[in-house]
Amino acid sequence: MRIGIDVGGTHTDAVLLDGSDVVASTKALTTADVLSGITNALDTIIADAGAAHETIEAVMIGTTQFTNAVVERQELSEVAALRIGLPSGTGLPPMVDWPDDIADALGRHSYMVKGGSLYDGWPLAALDDGEIDAAIADIAAKGLKNVAISAVFSPMNAAPEHAVAERVRAAIPDARITCSHTMGRLGLMERENAALLNASLLAFADRVVNAFMGAIRARGLTCPMYVSQNDGTLMNADFVREYPALTFSSGPTNSLRGACKLTGLMDAIVVDIGGTTSDIGVLEGGFPRESNVVISVGGVRTNFRMPDIMAVGLGGGSIVAADGKTIGPRSVGHRLVTEGMVFGGDTLTPTDLVVAGGFADIGDKSRLSGLSPEVVAAGNATIHQMLDGAIDMMKPNADPVPVILVGGGAVLVSGDLKAASHLHRPENAGVANAIGAAIAQIGGESERLVSYSSLPREDAIEKVKSEAIARAVGAGADAATIRVADIEETAIPYMDEGNTRVRVKVIGDIAALSKKETV
Repeated sequence: MRIGIDVGGTHTDAVLLDGSDVVASTKALTTADVLSGITNALDTIIADAGAAHETIEAVMIGTTQFTNAVVERQELSEVAALRIGLPSGTGLPPMVDWPDDIADALGRHSYMVKGGSLYDGWPLAALDDGEIDAAIADIAAKGLKNVAISAVFSPMNAAPEHAVAERVRAAIPDARITCSHTMGRLGLMERENAALLNASLLAFADRVVNAFMGAIRARGLTCPMYVSQNDGTLMNADFVREYPALTFSSGPTNSLRGACKLTGLMDAIVVDIGGTTSDIGVLEGGFPRESNVVISVGGVRTNFRMPDIMAVGLGGGSIVAADGKTIGPRSVGHRLVTEGMVFGGDTLTPTDLVVAGGFADIGDKSRLSGLSPEVVAAGNATIHQMLDGAIDMMKPNADPVPVILVGGGAVLVSGDLKAASHLHRPENAGVANAIGAAIAQIGGESERLVSYSSLPREDAIEKVKSEAIARAVGAGADAATIRVADIEETAIPYMDEGNTRVRVKVIGDIAALSKKETV
């Protein structure tokens, strides 16, 4: 049996799965300290199921803590940004376009040295030992322990980053280093930004992982723990300590994977309605469609893998205008149970609208007797218009598509949606995110620019695939079960003939569990 837990901004959801069957589930308000909400969820589902602790094989957790740390400028460590790229790039130093508050939080410690590569992997300039030694000496003098190393075109040639990382470790043995080629894609500044954000979270990641493991062990569970990545897969505890930024936007991806599991649909639009927002994503082949554009995290531009998600300010706790024609984006969030009219408050929310319209039985309907039928009708129409508009923007074409409603706020959709060819409301939709966490596999991804004129296409793809497999194994996958989930090839027309961007994504079963099942 597996336990899946997803910590959202409003609710913490948890499920206990026996194979594909939901044995127990719970949905509770997220606590301020997060951890007590997780431990309460563990206690509830284990008690409800009457499950023996030794039957729990793994606990999978999806958390927003690292995203929140960046957005709120909390729990971030100072970082040394060491860029290998001179003589180019002097006009755009590290963190040049960052919001002042987060740049200040990381300390604005920037260093630029000669080196890096061209797009074909050939050296841009030789590494300068004197420059590197001077930068490392200053980093050590400042007492900085977290270092983000980025080099021009490092996804094509990671050797400069590896070389400088080794020199940093030799001088500062306890340094925590993030190399940009392990985080982001082509595009120096955005890849560098991803590495910087990741490095700033490393100390916090240790505390979070230790707290999660402590909570699990305190409940008498001896099973391994995994954390959700933002591509719909998992990573083990050690991998989380090194790459906490890979959890960004993992909540919506868990919901998409859960929706796939609950309906069996591999290709569909998923609408996850929570207390504050509705997240709309696209299932392609059973996994979230990834975004190919620059994604901003807390005001910082990044280019590492992120799900293609549209967030709409519509949730169960969104604030509704007096005439019902405008909803959100402001929300009462987790205060819905005290401020919503149906719960005795004086704030009109979408939850009040669906109860007043007779579409749901929540709270005390008698408290809504003063609402006019016109406002209720207008409000419910606004809900459907907002979702139809968002789904239309996410669809691959103009044709209606299957739409899966999940999340605790799915009850807000009281009728059909024009953008949907069919509307699916699966059982256990309210905890689809926790189910998505529980069923996830381990994934790995690699991206490179390759030249088919100098290396045959099959050999080039195999090389990138091997790198993705190595990354998946490092995250906890069983190598014998790994399969290719996606291969993306993009020709680069402005470069030499045959140059192509190749991205390979692989997934596999959890090594610890697959070996146990084999035995």
